Amino acid sequence: MVEIWSANAEGEFGTFLRGASPTGSNGIVEFQTIFPGFTSEGANHINLLVHTNSSASSGVSHVGQVFFTDQWTTIITMQPSYNTNTNARVLDLDDSVYMTATEAGFDPVVE
Repeated sequence: MVEIWSANAEGEFGTFLRGASPTGSNGIVEFQTIFPGFTSEGANHINLLVHTNSSASSGVSHVGQVFFTDQWTTIITMQPSYNTNTNARVLDLDDSVYMTATEAGFDPVVE
């Protein structure tokens, strides 16, 4: 089971933009969502929680984030709804979670 959640276009969290789905037999899960709005707490991202089996009440094997390039966030935030976001923006290289995720050569950026 994988859970995701993110901020809306204005950078606010709520009961929306959350989802959970079991993986297929190949370990893959797909979600359809919007481009997240940014918060002042870190670079633009979607949060992930990976459970040890197909139940949301099972143990957790990973908590993480997937990020977006600063260039994409700049382009998207020019659009209506996103352009009303008043949060202070944190760039990828200024986010300690992003930097930790890239230290071992991993690429946490959505392509």
